[in-house]
Amino acid sequence: MSARVNKILGHLAPATGSALQQSPTAAGKPLNVVVTGAAGNIAYAILFMIGSGSMTAPGQKINLRLLDIPQAAEALKGVEMEIRDCAFSVFNSIMGTTDYQEAFSECDVALLIGARPRGKGMVRKDLLVANAKIFEGQGQALDKYASRDCKILVVGNPANTNALIAMTNAPSLPRKNFTAMTRLDQNRAEGLVALKAGIPDCADVSKVAIWGNHSATMFADVTPGTANGKPIASTLNDDAWIKGEFVTTVAGRGKAIINARGKSSAASAAKAAVDHMHD
Repeated sequence: MSARVNKILGHLAPATGSALQQSPTAAGKPLNVVVTGAAGNIAYAILFMIGSGSMTAPGQKINLRLLDIPQAAEALKGVEMEIRDCAFSVFNSIMGTTDYQEAFSECDVALLIGARPRGKGMVRKDLLVANAKIFEGQGQALDKYASRDCKILVVGNPANTNALIAMTNAPSLPRKNFTAMTRLDQNRAEGLVALKAGIPDCADVSKVAIWGNHSATMFADVTPGTANGKPIASTLNDDAWIKGEFVTTVAGRGKAIINARGKSSAASAAKAAVDHMHD
């Protein structure tokens, strides 16, 4: 395996010094966290995960900003009410808004979830035209109002293209701070390996790699991965499954979920976003 690939794979291990787990926690400063599309299905799942403390270090306080379009303002009020009714200790403040300046002002973390959802018969490229304007505007708002070290995760599909659009429209922010979510594919892959190997705890499967975009052309790779500390390939001893059904199942999982439940992935996408930002 080349040195370059080894270097890339080294980043698959959980980070121990991320901004979410160090400063400004040490200084006692709450993180300003923005969730866009806050009245939508993915946000409805992720907000309660964030409230449980899953995304940040123990004791880290959060100023939560909920952002959505004016048409969703009433639903946004309901979401805010529910979050308050949970009495989460992690939130220092909670604000719902439809205004970019209010949401992104001195933002430390931005979860860009709001986008047109994928429906039956749609592929990710069908979402491009509908969502390009959204991420153009959000990128410009981040550039104008956010903290200069703001960490941005784009969840709304097509995530890779939307991340590029947002990044291009925020030239004053570090390019490395913009990421597109592929963690959902990684989690899906590790879950399938655990199921195939009969391993009850998915945490015992690690370092499965995802190459390429979050799309039907992505490639799930168990080469660097381990299951119960042993190489996945030797544990499964099923090369045909690894190179065939496994890859196609991970790549097509989103479509399969839509066909099965009539809606796109929500809770699993939320969990992946929390995992991504935590690490």
